[in-house]
This record gives sequence, structure tokens and C-alpha cells, in this order.
Amino acid sequence: MASVAEIIETMNSKFNAAAAADMDLIFQFNIEDGDTYHLIVKDGTCTAAAGENDDANVTLIMNSETFGGIATGETDGMQAFMSGQLRVEGDMMLATKLGELFPA
Repeated sequence: MASVAEIIETMNSKFNAAAAADMDLIFQFNIEDGDTYHLIVKDGTCTAAAGENDDANVTLIMNSETFGGIATGETDGMQAFMSGQLRVEGDMMLATKLGELFPA
């Protein structure tokens, strides 16, 4: 299984800049059995960074297996949320934008 850092790097490489035009958002990923990362999406760019960001618009909390599955498209994010594998803090509607910003 890929590490959390590798998954973040892969997501960043698949970033859909066109879908992020005029956005200014911070997505944080708290991985329960791994590290915390955040993605800063601003005006069609994406920057990944390790650690927490106090200004995160939405924080997704899950284990590394769930994170890897969602990132590769093997796990449906909504299904993971409904089954309790994924918790969301902050603006939950932003979490639904991840699929268009980072296509699997």
C-alpha cells in the first residue's frame, strides 16, 4: 500500500486546474494511522503540505486504507462517509468537490 505522502503526491499530480478556477480553499486530511496533510487550492493551483492548517475549510478524518481507496477510486467517498469510515469537519459540501478537483 502507498504511504500517505505518496497518495497526496499522486492526488496533486492528478489535480484538475480548470475545476479550481477562482477557488481559495484548504482541504485537510487527518489520517488516523498516519500523518496529517493539507492541500491549498487557490486560483487554479494546488500546493500540498505536511501538517495541520488552522484555516482548513474542510477536514477529512479517516485511516490510511480508506484514504488510499478514495484516492484511487476503489472506495466511494460518500459510501465511506455513510459507513463511518470517513468523518468530515467543517464545510461538508466542499468534500464533494474533491472528485472533480482530483479525478481518480
